[in-house]
Amino acid sequence: MEQFEPDRPSPAQLAAMRRSLRNGRAAMTRRSLLRASAGGALAVGGLGALSACGIPAAGKSQGGEAADDLSAKEKTVSFSNWTEYMDVDDSGKHHPTLEAFTKRTGVKVKYTEDINDNNEFFGKIKPQLAAGQATGRDIIVLTDWLAGRLIRLGWVQKLDPSNLPHAFANLSQQFRNPDWDPGRAYSYPWQGISTVIAYNKKALDGVEVKSVSDMLDNPRLKGRVGFLTEMRDTIGMTLLDMDKRPEKFTDDDYDAVVARLQKAVDKGQIRRFTGNDYTSDLTSGDFAACIAWAGDVVQLKADSPDIDFLIPDSGYMTSSDNMLIPNKARHKTNAERLIDYYFEPRAAAELAAYINYVCPVDGVKEELAKIDEDAANNPLILPDQAMQAKSHAFRSLSSKEETAYEEKFAKLTGA
Repeated sequence: MEQFEPDRPSPAQLAAMRRSLRNGRAAMTRRSLLRASAGGALAVGGLGALSACGIPAAGKSQGGEAADDLSAKEKTVSFSNWTEYMDVDDSGKHHPTLEAFTKRTGVKVKYTEDINDNNEFFGKIKPQLAAGQATGRDIIVLTDWLAGRLIRLGWVQKLDPSNLPHAFANLSQQFRNPDWDPGRAYSYPWQGISTVIAYNKKALDGVEVKSVSDMLDNPRLKGRVGFLTEMRDTIGMTLLDMDKRPEKFTDDDYDAVVARLQKAVDKGQIRRFTGNDYTSDLTSGDFAACIAWAGDVVQLKADSPDIDFLIPDSGYMTSSDNMLIPNKARHKTNAERLIDYYFEPRAAAELAAYINYVCPVDGVKEELAKIDEDAANNPLILPDQAMQAKSHAFRSLSSKEETAYEEKFAKLTGA
């Protein structure tokens, strides 16, 4: 088990956090970004506190620590998730799938949208977890790299397979065996996040884009391409384009990618590095092509016939947001029942139809077609086998690697 070190984040890690707070996932949810004017920012407290707070020394907590499971006596479960990451009815006051779960099981869900950013949320819960105390939450949803960190620290509980029959049977193959949680012993994916190339047909004006190389090298696209401020997405897509595997790359491979991107920056090929705000550049035509998140592209395509996407022959990046049960959770069995519920095709389809991310559940297409036939046939929501075969995940990083890589990436992007 990894030893928790209560050091302050490095300058590079703080820069990455600020990028996320300014214009990454924390800045605005993708669905609300597409509703609102571009360039808005979400003020999230806690960054300063995270960088300066004193955390109790680790070593007392052995990890995987359960409290008395009160599920049988207390028909409740506390679920912390990202904002606008759950289906909502037309009134905006009810979550139909959660209410259907309660109606069936009698278990009431205390659903809280209190995750705005991975690092910020980690700063919120780590004092309790490091001290071996309860967080007051039974399920938390974290992006894969942070989920892996909590597993290594021993701060989440091993799941009971007997309570997860649908999850075990219906989990999509591409999400079954991440290197940070082999065999999904501690986590199950909430949704997948695909990184693809999006383009504006009108802005391309006949220029053909089929790869990251086309974006970086075609002089007709100078100053009209965009890459993401999320390191794993930009570096991962470029690694693939250079015939390197994001699952197994070396320091030299990373440096080669940075050098290639730096060359494109220096000659003005890359207009800028962005977070979610690339959507406004793409729809306006300031970006002819950019690295993009599939959930955005689904919405953009629905609003504009000029927007489309492609999967390069070299492949694309996939990450996931994941459900975990933290140490000392009081309702572990209820939490596992809720996790399993979202791997039933009907519930998974209702969720996918609303939020438009990559559904990690096999056998959903028929149910989804009853709700939204276009969504059921959209490979950005339900990837077919050919698309799944092209997906790649960014390998886990040690603390030393993450610091070094973020420093280099921050210099590249001017953060």
